[in-house]
Amino acid sequence: MRSHLLNDTNAEHYRRSVIEGVERVAGKLATIGRPFTGVRVDDLAPLIDAVDLDKPLGDSTAALDELEDLYLRDAVYFHHPRYLAHLNCPVVIPAVLGEAVLSAVNSSLDTWDQSAGGTLIERKLIDWTAARIGLGHAADGVFTSGGTQSNLQALLLAREEAKTDSLARLRIFASEVSHFSVKKSAKLLGLAPDAVVPVPVDHDKRLQTVALARELERCKESGLVPMAVVATAGTTDFGSIDPLPEIAELCEQFGTWMHVDAAYGCGLLASLKYRDRIAGIERADSVTVDYHKSFFQPVSSSAVLVRDAATLRHATYHADYLNPRRAVAERIPNQVDKSLQTTRRFDALKLWMTLRVMGADGIGRLFDEVCDLAAEGFRMLAADPRFDVVVEPSLSTLVFRYIPAAVTGPSEIDRANLYARKALFASGDAVVAGTKVAGRHYLKFTLLNPETTTADIAAVLELIAGHAEQYLGETLDRAC
Repeated sequence: MRSHLLNDTNAEHYRRSVIEGVERVAGKLATIGRPFTGVRVDDLAPLIDAVDLDKPLGDSTAALDELEDLYLRDAVYFHHPRYLAHLNCPVVIPAVLGEAVLSAVNSSLDTWDQSAGGTLIERKLIDWTAARIGLGHAADGVFTSGGTQSNLQALLLAREEAKTDSLARLRIFASEVSHFSVKKSAKLLGLAPDAVVPVPVDHDKRLQTVALARELERCKESGLVPMAVVATAGTTDFGSIDPLPEIAELCEQFGTWMHVDAAYGCGLLASLKYRDRIAGIERADSVTVDYHKSFFQPVSSSAVLVRDAATLRHATYHADYLNPRRAVAERIPNQVDKSLQTTRRFDALKLWMTLRVMGADGIGRLFDEVCDLAAEGFRMLAADPRFDVVVEPSLSTLVFRYIPAAVTGPSEIDRANLYARKALFASGDAVVAGTKVAGRHYLKFTLLNPETTTADIAAVLELIAGHAEQYLGETLDRAC
């Protein structure tokens, strides 16, 4: 069994095994003709259930052969131009190279004595991101597992900075279309069930600052404490960006922590064309960024940034076996002092490799392309009487639904769109997402692939229309 350990003796075994795996994946990427095979859970589950994990296959070739049937053949491939569903991006090759390196070396970024240069690389990238945001020289941050963890940590800091001894009095304000992790974080932080106050949005799905001001004033008058305002720079459903400068003014007026959830919209930090859409982000107390959404990085690659590095002390705990207090006096850079995690992957290396090979402008151009594509897609939908499109995109998301010419009942329209989405997924020809708007079912394109074209969008819209009409035709036949 020692032959499978990664060490100096088995370096050649490692090289051959990794090359074989890379060749398998490269072969799939080069030959797949659609984003999904349409495999059903009931078809795939028995194959995986039949595997006896107590009887190893003995070599990597046999394991890869098995993996072909269990995973690679039926995986959902985000790099395909007709994968248009969730906030999953195709990844850039330098980042995948970084992933291979970090997995093999297996540094842990909690302490200096487990990572050395990895610690300094992560810190350099945090400084680079903070500078891109404009948080100032006192800023700091740490890489996280994703936007949910980043939002949790930011709100933990906000809770600890709030001037109250009663958790029951704390309130968080976020738009009614903000990420669900805001409510989840409030629960994990021990806040009251009604601690998160939903603020109405306007026609463009942006938080209404007049309503926010009213809620903040009501909070104060009721003897409650406005702990934080969460402004979203790129909502999951609509890609909408809240009015950051106006929110910053209100946070300053009411002495409230301003957190910007830019998990999606952080790609604008590298944009050559649309950076002004997140003007005001520099006034935040904390910011969430997900490089694995709009920087074209493999999962996971995320961070939370803060304006004042001192606030990270609220996440600091010392253990004699890991990061003793004397390490601070000795100026040993232990990242665990800033993180909710202990053992942590060197995910920063992926972004580092990307910037060193492509540069920030290279990332920005790719993100600008998908934003341009979304604008073109909006014009297509707005001009097509068969579709109702909700808002003009600020980023790269389109929310719409098919409106059958002969059907006016909203419930029937809902069912037609639900059927179209499921039928499209089952066919494997394209993958789209779904959501609800004002209680009605809508479809969603999340455009994060620069290889997707307007021709792809047009083709998928025709597929959606065809499936919806098929459903309506079958429904009519049954009724007759």
